[in-house]
Amino acid sequence: MNLIKDDLIKALSLYEEKALMHRRFKHADILPLLENVRSSGRLSIAEIGKSTEDRSIFRLTYGQGPVKILLWSQMHGDEPTATMALFDLFNFFGGEDDGFDAFRNEIASKLTLYFIPMLNPDGTERFQRRTAMDVDMNRDARATATVEGALLKEQAMLLKPDFAFNLHNQNNYYNIPDTGTPVTISLLAPAYDYARSINETRADAMRVIVGINKILQEFVPNAVAKYDDEHTPRGFGDNFQKWGASTILVESGAYAGDTEKMMVRKCNFVALLKAFEEIADQSFKHYSITNYETIPFNDEKLHDVLLRNLTIEQNGKQVVIDVAIRQNEKTLGSNYYVEGIIEDIGDLRDFYGYQDIDVSGLKFIPAKKYGKPFVIDQLDINLVQSLLSNGMAAVHVTDCESAGKLHHFPIQIVSDVSFVLESQLKLTSMANFFIGTKEKIRYAVINGYVVELNGDLQGLNCKNIVY
Repeated sequence: MNLIKDDLIKALSLYEEKALMHRRFKHADILPLLENVRSSGRLSIAEIGKSTEDRSIFRLTYGQGPVKILLWSQMHGDEPTATMALFDLFNFFGGEDDGFDAFRNEIASKLTLYFIPMLNPDGTERFQRRTAMDVDMNRDARATATVEGALLKEQAMLLKPDFAFNLHNQNNYYNIPDTGTPVTISLLAPAYDYARSINETRADAMRVIVGINKILQEFVPNAVAKYDDEHTPRGFGDNFQKWGASTILVESGAYAGDTEKMMVRKCNFVALLKAFEEIADQSFKHYSITNYETIPFNDEKLHDVLLRNLTIEQNGKQVVIDVAIRQNEKTLGSNYYVEGIIEDIGDLRDFYGYQDIDVSGLKFIPAKKYGKPFVIDQLDINLVQSLLSNGMAAVHVTDCESAGKLHHFPIQIVSDVSFVLESQLKLTSMANFFIGTKEKIRYAVINGYVVELNGDLQGLNCKNIVY
């Protein structure tokens, strides 16, 4: 069966796991989903170990074919996109009577698929990269100081896979070179030595990547890149390649407007299902590694916001500069807030922004804090818009406990009366200021979010915190 774009869209629409529609799910959230998979009877599930904090780590198996493929996700706890896609795949392989039975039978007869979802459940609990021991597991292949890293190496030695898929997330700021297009997926056949030698094992990984890139171009044209191929002797991908498994790194990147990574998740599902097909029928062998070399490497020139040609005045001198803003996510329990900071100031003509705004002819206007205190129930979007239009970027709320810590208003809500707004642009300072003319404010920049004051504020999805 040759899966085409429409087949893959149909498969995902039938089997997307609806219980995982946000990025910050926990180990406890996947346990009932694993029981659902177990009840289908199509995949076997085994607990293969426990994390440092005694959370179970599972391996799921599908098929009984001679070619063995091992996939693992979330060795970094804050990289959940592929885990969502794996559960979509589990649902797919547990399905029947949907037009895909012949495909499933072919995969099951030619491949044995081993999946380890959520390899770092302790890091997932904290939504952090590292394990509970504060070790980066992807730099632990050589020493295996972590129980989770030792477990993965043990599985590699036990299963001796022919292919390995190392599933990660990369940051949102990689772009396709010379464009403002975010890299949605980046791929890599990791190097097993410093010379970046290419033996047949690594060459097969490159050929599989060519096939993955081919199908992804139908979903996210010109948004696929290669990850940096510098050899990392401590890294698992590099070592799997050295151990004889054709290893493919899949880095989930970004897609504009896709905060919860649903489009990127779809790309993982598509990439993996197509890769299974081409490994099963050996069609990947027909690809040339020269096509792998033509995939561009990641560039890293994206910002959340880029304001071009902003006029600022300091010490009586006016200059025109560009301003880059980064919207950093900060974990708060099972949720998060954003901390918007000034990331760069100067000539940024070679850089890009998800919001890329030319403010030529407009000037920087310092933000002010409103003098009168409020209670939270007094605030609504119309009042906030009025405050912003008058240059007020912060309000003092007296009943902060009732307000809670998180809010979505495009204004700084502060419980601390000593909260101070910067009067000038400063690197790494909070991005709170206005842009306009002497007569009228055009834009409010609140905690790194840009608010056009002539627009509709109702649709804004700010993730702010009460200070």
